[in-house]
Amino acid sequence: MHFTSEQRLDDDVRERAFTLGDIPGILWTPASASPTAPAPLILLGHPPLGLRAMHPRLLDRARHCAARGFAAATIELPGSGDRPRMPGVDQARAALRQAVQAGEPVTDEIIDALILPLVDEAVPEWQTALDSLLSLPEIGGPVGYSGGVISIGVRLAAVEPRVAAAVLFAGSFVPRAVFEEARRVSIPVHVLLQWDDRGNDRQASLDLFDALGSEEKTLHANMGGHTGVPHHASDAADQFFARHLK
Repeated sequence: MHFTSEQRLDDDVRERAFTLGDIPGILWTPASASPTAPAPLILLGHPPLGLRAMHPRLLDRARHCAARGFAAATIELPGSGDRPRMPGVDQARAALRQAVQAGEPVTDEIIDALILPLVDEAVPEWQTALDSLLSLPEIGGPVGYSGGVISIGVRLAAVEPRVAAAVLFAGSFVPRAVFEEARRVSIPVHVLLQWDDRGNDRQASLDLFDALGSEEKTLHANMGGHTGVPHHASDAADQFFARHLK
C-alpha cells in the first residue's frame, strides 16, 4: 500500500488516497484513531461508477462512520475509473440497457455476464486491501462491510472471516449462483431495501434475504426510489455496526 495524498477535513477526519498495486483507494480515519486506540474498520462498497464520481457520496458515508469512531476505506472496482475495461462486462451492460429500453426481460445470462466477473475479481482485491489496511497501527478489527454491489457483499461475507458484520444495499441484479452463496453467510447482516426502486427486482431482493444463512439478519424496507434512503434507515445501519463492531 502506497499513500499518494493526505488531507485533514474540517471535522478532523484524515483522508488519505492510496494505491494498492494499480488499484486506487481511499482511507478515512477519525481523530480518535491511534496505535494505542485503533479504530474498527468499515469497508465502503459502491457501484461501478468510478471513485471520482462516487467520492461525494463515499465521503458523506465515511464522515458518518468517523463520527461514531470507525475508520472507513474503499477501493476502485475492476473495470471502473482509470482501471482497464472489462469488455465482457461492458457488453453485458449494453445488452442490459438494450433489454430495458425495449421493455424486454433481463435474462439470467445477461445478469451472470454483468455481475459474476466483477465479483470474481473484486472480492480477492478487497481481501488484499484488508491485509494492508489491518497492518496499519491505527486500524484494528473487527471489520464491517457496507453497501455497494450486493453480490460482492454476499461473496465477501461468505468467504472472508475477518468481516464480522455486513450492511447490504439491495438494488443491483443478483445472479442465481449468488443465492447459493448466500446460504453460507453466517455473520449478522442488515439489508436495506428501497421498496419503489424501479431498477431493482424487489422479489429477487426478498428471495436473497430469505436465502441468507445468518441466524441474525434484518430487512429494513422503506418507501422511495434508489437514492431516497431516509435518515432513519442510515441510523439503523449505524446502530447495527455499533452493536457488532465495538
